[in-house]
Amino acid sequence: MNIVLLEPLGIPEEELSSLAEPLIAAGHSFAAHPLTHIDAETIEQAKDADIVMLANKRLSDEVIDALPNLKFISVAFTGVDHIGLLACKKHGIAVSNAAGYATDSVAELAVCMMIACLRNVLACDARCREGGTKDGLVGTTLRGKTVGIVGTGAIGLRVAELLQPFGCKLVASSRTEKQRAKELGVAYLPLDDLLAVSDIVTLHVPLTDETRNLIDARRIKLMKPSAILVNTARGPVVDVAALAIALRDGRIAAAAVDVFEKEPPIYPTHPLLNVPNVLVTPHIAYATAESMKERAKIAFENVTSWLAGNQINKVL
Repeated sequence: MNIVLLEPLGIPEEELSSLAEPLIAAGHSFAAHPLTHIDAETIEQAKDADIVMLANKRLSDEVIDALPNLKFISVAFTGVDHIGLLACKKHGIAVSNAAGYATDSVAELAVCMMIACLRNVLACDARCREGGTKDGLVGTTLRGKTVGIVGTGAIGLRVAELLQPFGCKLVASSRTEKQRAKELGVAYLPLDDLLAVSDIVTLHVPLTDETRNLIDARRIKLMKPSAILVNTARGPVVDVAALAIALRDGRIAAAAVDVFEKEPPIYPTHPLLNVPNVLVTPHIAYATAESMKERAKIAFENVTSWLAGNQINKVL
């Protein structure tokens, strides 16, 4: 089989070589390419591929249609909304992801963002650099806050676990109620009710037709004026224009956003870069040294298992 990696996986070259070596020893070919966002270049890189590996690089229906030998895609990422799944279904191409590789990394950043907003960390940093003091920037504690967790999959559950020692009241809205969440003292509510009672709302849902613009203008209006919205899920889960207006008008207190409608870099005129009280990061939630190593391992395990006739982490 001809195996093609279409972007770096964020691990040292020697680790990549070690992961690829068993496949090469078994008689398969392996080639790693630099990242390109030009479809014609992607097609050239993968034109003979039986198996494609990638992380969060976009692989459109049009590109997949142009790869006649493609049989399997191993996605070193949790979400697959950047993969042309319609084309995969049409051509019978199997797809596996790397769900779970960054659970701790994403959950920890979500909690970090909560505290940063509550304690005005960015504003305090700027004030300190200007030779100023804390006057007007005294924040509040995480302890005692009601945190609404939207989505209690692996990451949402880990957020709940991390918040327990802070003494937060935990509520959740999710398609499926989890026993583990209830053991952690999480009370399930309809989403609109959750938004109305939460001091902090943290999003942990995949991007689907049902979750696109899940947090829209109507739902933002349900939130407390003192509330904070944290999005480490997927950008289009939130109506960005509505969120920017709410922040500009003081309808909610703050937001922390790690994900956008497209992968960073984000253009300077983006609505969230031009309103107050928003903390933005360039999609870093998943990106730690530990998670990069884990996702690469899972991505190669996906390939090895599929080759052996036992597909794991199956998406399609």
